[in-house]
Amino acid sequence: MAFLFVVKIVILVSMGFLEIKGLGKVHYHEYGSGKKLLFAFHGYGMSGSQFDVFEQSLLKQFRVVSFDHFFHGTSYLNEVNEASILAGMEPKFLKEYINTWFEAFGEERFSLLGYSIGANLALFLVGHFAPIIDEIILLAPDGLVLHKGFHFLRTSFIGQKIFKKLTYSNWMMLRALKLLRQLRVIDHSLYTIAKHEISTPEKRLNAYFTIHFLKNIRPDINRVAALINQNHIRCRLYFGEFDDLFPPKNSKKLVQLLLRPELYVVPMGHWMIVPELDVYIAKQTA
Repeated sequence: MAFLFVVKIVILVSMGFLEIKGLGKVHYHEYGSGKKLLFAFHGYGMSGSQFDVFEQSLLKQFRVVSFDHFFHGTSYLNEVNEASILAGMEPKFLKEYINTWFEAFGEERFSLLGYSIGANLALFLVGHFAPIIDEIILLAPDGLVLHKGFHFLRTSFIGQKIFKKLTYSNWMMLRALKLLRQLRVIDHSLYTIAKHEISTPEKRLNAYFTIHFLKNIRPDINRVAALINQNHIRCRLYFGEFDDLFPPKNSKKLVQLLLRPELYVVPMGHWMIVPELDVYIAKQTA
């Protein structure tokens, strides 16, 4: 136990805030013993410290800088206005995460990591920084194809009304979640996580705000694939074999467009940030 405690202390380097002008303060976590820089974006309901589980693989290779999404961790907006939140974050602000980091610490080549909804952000950034990106790693990624369910809830008049009603109800969201599980729209692991993340009015409101706030970050897969090929960016995709939310078949278009894709399907559900995946990746790079 003492040995494990020491390892954690060595890996956890620092944390702080980046002030994004016109938006707010983004909290970041910096950890890992590698020399290469990796910007990382976590999944829903987590925080920037989520990837510290990859001790034997990614953290030995990279110095991870992982950002808390707004309505997660301790990132906060300058103004919390429901109308502007529901309109969504302007994509230009995401570019400023990287530009602001470079202004503070100096520009250098980097790689990208995105899990679940965080993959949207990683893919979007390829479109703006491709010439200085070495690699992109996607875990159970959103953003490769349009998710019709999220699109309906965020953009259609009826969907928005339903989503708001579910959010402010003390029982309807859980009932809807159970139905999604029965219809195999989500797997058991994601159902368990989501059930915890809607257990209080505050958590439901954070889910409602998050899904709307990030809706404008939609990468153009054709353009992203072309930039990956042109700039010789390594692209690794990891999917859970039993993931019903973002299944392996979602990778088809991107894989066909890439010259050298690396696709891995592992015996997991949507929840992939676990020691087992750390061991799997470590064996690949050994």
